[in-house]
Amino acid sequence: MSDENKMWQCQMQNCGYIYNPEKGCKKNKIPKGVRFEELPDTWRCPLCGASHKMFKPV
Repeated sequence: MSDENKMWQCQMQNCGYIYNPEKGCKKNKIPKGVRFEELPDTWRCPLCGASHKMFKPV
């Protein structure tokens, strides 16, 4: 996986959701191919509601 398509994981306790740009986010209607850095500021973790700041690259 290239740096452009790296995955990001939510760091909130009891969450661990992984945003994968190759899959997008169906719950938030984010299509495949959208990099984490391109997500809108209003995007939140679909499991726990955490903001972008709580995600780290994996």
